[in-house]
Amino acid sequence: MSFAIVARPESIGAFFENPIFLSCVSSWFSAQLMKTVIVLLKGRRNSGREVLETIAWRTGGMPSSHASLVSSMTTSVAFWEGINSNLFIVTLFFSLIVMRDAMGVRRSSGIQARTLNLLGRQLAENVKIDYHPVKEVHGHAPLEVVVGALLGIFIAAAYAYL
Repeated sequence: MSFAIVARPESIGAFFENPIFLSCVSSWFSAQLMKTVIVLLKGRRNSGREVLETIAWRTGGMPSSHASLVSSMTTSVAFWEGINSNLFIVTLFFSLIVMRDAMGVRRSSGIQARTLNLLGRQLAENVKIDYHPVKEVHGHAPLEVVVGALLGIFIAAAYAYL
Protein backbone atom coordinates (compact mmCIF):
# COMPACT_ATOMS: atom_id res chain seq x y z
CA MET A 1 0.00 0.00 0.00
CA SER A 2 1.38 3.39 -0.90
CA PHE A 3 0.30 6.83 0.18
CA ALA A 4 0.96 9.96 -1.79
CA ILE A 5 0.32 13.50 -0.71
CA VAL A 6 -0.48 15.64 -3.69
CA ALA A 7 0.00 19.35 -3.11
CA ARG A 8 -2.34 21.04 -5.54
CA PRO A 9 -2.25 24.84 -5.67
CA GLU A 10 -5.89 25.09 -4.56
CA SER A 11 -5.28 22.83 -1.56
CA ILE A 12 -2.23 24.85 -0.51
CA GLY A 13 -4.27 28.04 -0.72
CA ALA A 14 -7.06 26.47 1.32
CA PHE A 15 -4.53 25.43 3.96
CA PHE A 16 -3.29 29.01 4.40
CA GLU A 17 -6.88 30.30 4.49
CA ASN A 18 -8.02 27.76 7.10
CA PRO A 19 -9.34 29.64 10.17
CA ILE A 20 -7.81 27.13 12.58
CA PHE A 21 -4.38 27.52 10.97
CA LEU A 22 -4.70 31.32 10.88
CA SER A 23 -5.83 31.43 14.49
CA CYS A 24 -2.89 29.32 15.66
CA VAL A 25 -0.28 31.28 13.71
CA SER A 26 -1.77 34.61 14.80
CA SER A 27 -1.83 33.53 18.44
CA TRP A 28 1.76 32.33 18.39
CA PHE A 29 3.02 35.44 16.59
CA SER A 30 1.02 37.80 18.83
CA ALA A 31 2.45 36.19 21.95
CA GLN A 32 6.00 36.35 20.59
CA LEU A 33 5.50 39.99 19.57
CA MET A 34 4.11 40.89 23.00
CA LYS A 35 7.01 39.07 24.63
CA THR A 36 9.47 41.06 22.50
CA VAL A 37 7.84 44.38 23.38
CA ILE A 38 7.95 43.49 27.09
CA VAL A 39 11.63 42.52 26.81
CA LEU A 40 12.42 45.77 24.96
CA LEU A 41 10.57 47.86 27.56
CA LYS A 42 12.57 46.18 30.31
CA GLY A 43 15.77 47.00 28.41
CA ARG A 44 17.08 43.43 28.39
CA ARG A 45 17.76 43.14 24.65
CA ASN A 46 19.75 45.66 22.72
CA SER A 47 20.82 44.25 19.38
CA GLY A 48 18.57 43.74 16.40
CA ARG A 49 19.62 40.10 16.26
CA GLU A 50 18.44 39.49 19.81
CA VAL A 51 15.12 41.18 19.06
CA LEU A 52 14.60 38.99 15.97
CA GLU A 53 15.53 35.88 17.97
CA THR A 54 12.97 36.79 20.61
CA ILE A 55 10.24 37.32 18.01
CA ALA A 56 11.03 34.14 16.11
CA TRP A 57 12.36 31.60 18.54
CA ARG A 58 13.08 32.39 22.19
CA THR A 59 11.10 30.54 24.82
CA GLY A 60 10.06 31.57 28.29
CA GLY A 61 8.71 34.91 29.38
CA MET A 62 5.37 36.69 29.33
CA PRO A 63 3.10 35.58 27.68
CA SER A 64 3.63 31.92 26.86
CA SER A 65 3.48 31.44 23.10
CA HIS A 66 3.15 27.68 23.64
CA ALA A 67 0.01 28.19 25.72
CA SER A 68 -1.30 30.79 23.27
CA LEU A 69 -0.91 28.49 20.28
CA VAL A 70 -2.41 25.36 21.82
CA SER A 71 -5.31 27.16 23.50
CA SER A 72 -6.06 28.87 20.19
CA MET A 73 -5.96 25.50 18.45
CA THR A 74 -8.33 23.91 20.96
CA THR A 75 -10.72 26.86 20.95
CA SER A 76 -10.75 27.01 17.15
CA VAL A 77 -11.48 23.30 16.91
CA ALA A 78 -14.29 23.77 19.44
CA PHE A 79 -15.83 26.50 17.28
CA TRP A 80 -15.36 24.79 13.90
CA GLU A 81 -15.73 21.09 14.73
CA GLY A 82 -17.75 21.19 17.97
CA ILE A 83 -16.94 20.15 21.50
CA ASN A 84 -18.39 16.69 20.87
CA SER A 85 -15.84 15.93 18.15
CA ASN A 86 -12.95 13.54 18.61
CA LEU A 87 -10.59 16.22 17.32
CA PHE A 88 -11.64 18.59 20.12
CA ILE A 89 -10.91 15.96 22.76
CA VAL A 90 -7.46 15.29 21.26
CA THR A 91 -6.58 18.99 21.07
CA LEU A 92 -7.87 19.63 24.60
CA PHE A 93 -5.66 16.97 26.15
CA PHE A 94 -2.71 17.92 23.96
CA SER A 95 -3.10 21.52 25.14
CA LEU A 96 -3.24 20.50 28.78
CA ILE A 97 -0.06 18.45 28.40
CA VAL A 98 1.80 21.28 26.64
CA MET A 99 0.77 23.87 29.23
CA ARG A 100 1.58 21.58 32.15
CA ASP A 101 4.96 20.82 30.59
CA ALA A 102 5.69 24.54 30.09
CA MET A 103 5.04 25.25 33.77
CA GLY A 104 6.47 22.09 35.24
CA VAL A 105 9.11 20.04 33.49
CA ARG A 106 10.63 22.77 31.30
CA ARG A 107 10.64 25.31 34.15
CA SER A 108 12.24 22.83 36.57
CA SER A 109 14.83 21.82 33.98
CA GLY A 110 15.74 25.46 33.40
CA ILE A 111 16.15 26.15 37.12
CA GLN A 112 18.29 23.03 37.52
CA ALA A 113 20.43 23.95 34.50
CA ARG A 114 20.97 27.48 35.85
CA THR A 115 22.07 26.07 39.23
CA LEU A 116 24.33 23.50 37.57
CA ASN A 117 25.97 26.23 35.47
CA LEU A 118 26.52 28.39 38.55
CA LEU A 119 28.16 25.49 40.38
CA GLY A 120 30.20 24.59 37.29
CA ARG A 121 31.53 28.15 36.94
CA GLN A 122 32.44 28.27 40.63
CA LEU A 123 34.18 24.91 40.38
CA ALA A 124 36.02 26.02 37.26
CA GLU A 125 37.31 29.13 39.05
CA ASN A 126 38.32 27.34 42.26
CA VAL A 127 39.77 24.12 40.85
CA LYS A 128 40.85 25.55 37.46
CA ILE A 129 39.01 23.02 35.33
CA ASP A 130 37.39 23.57 31.96
CA TYR A 131 33.61 23.76 32.35
CA HIS A 132 31.18 23.86 29.43
CA PRO A 133 27.78 25.20 30.50
CA VAL A 134 24.62 23.25 29.75
CA LYS A 135 21.74 24.84 27.85
CA GLU A 136 19.26 26.59 30.09
CA VAL A 137 15.73 25.87 28.83
CA HIS A 138 13.32 28.54 29.98
CA GLY A 139 9.92 27.38 31.09
CA HIS A 140 7.01 29.52 32.26
CA ALA A 141 5.55 30.73 35.51
CA PRO A 142 1.85 29.89 35.90
CA LEU A 143 0.77 33.49 35.22
CA GLU A 144 2.69 33.51 31.91
CA VAL A 145 0.82 30.36 30.84
CA VAL A 146 -2.57 31.72 31.92
CA VAL A 147 -2.02 34.99 30.01
CA GLY A 148 -0.85 33.07 26.93
CA ALA A 149 -3.87 30.76 27.10
CA LEU A 150 -6.28 33.69 27.41
CA LEU A 151 -4.62 35.41 24.45
CA GLY A 152 -5.07 32.25 22.36
CA ILE A 153 -8.71 31.88 23.36
CA PHE A 154 -9.49 35.51 22.49
CA ILE A 155 -7.76 35.31 19.12
CA ALA A 156 -9.54 32.05 18.24
CA ALA A 157 -12.88 33.57 19.24
CA ALA A 158 -12.12 36.59 17.06
CA TYR A 159 -11.46 34.34 14.06
CA ALA A 160 -14.68 32.44 14.73
CA TYR A 161 -16.91 35.48 15.16
CA LEU A 162 -15.36 38.03 12.82
